[in-house]
Amino acid sequence: MELKMKVRSSAIKRRKQRGITLVELLVVLAILALISAVVVINVLPAADKASVDTTRLQIDAIETALDQYRLDMRGYPTMQQGLDALVTVPSDARNNANYRPGGYLRGEVPVDSWGNEFQYRIPGEHGGAYDLYSFGADGEPGGEGLDADIGNWTAK
Repeated sequence: MELKMKVRSSAIKRRKQRGITLVELLVVLAILALISAVVVINVLPAADKASVDTTRLQIDAIETALDQYRLDMRGYPTMQQGLDALVTVPSDARNNANYRPGGYLRGEVPVDSWGNEFQYRIPGEHGGAYDLYSFGADGEPGGEGLDADIGNWTAK
């Protein structure tokens, strides 16, 4: 009797050790595909929002540098000097002696989240002394959604 029980238990073990079936494998793959789809649907919009938020923060940082430049140099950089005046002393500046050693931005003038240069216009056309803006994801003026312009005059 003991021998029969050992034979039966070893037969049960062999059945359990056969491996997974094709149907079980397909079910697991379907579940993984479903989870991946949910993650992609929820993560991609967050990445787009992060790009817009990062660009807004960069605009704020450049605005701070422009205000510090104005205090030292008694005015904002001209259109010809552009934002490069925040990194290197403009050759045509009136108060070069007042220029802050090292400039007003660390390194180079940053680019927006999509790798495009920020636009600078003085005098501003949107009620401020200057306009500082990004053309958005498409790098072209205007647009909607991610392609919309992001400027120091737009809602935050």
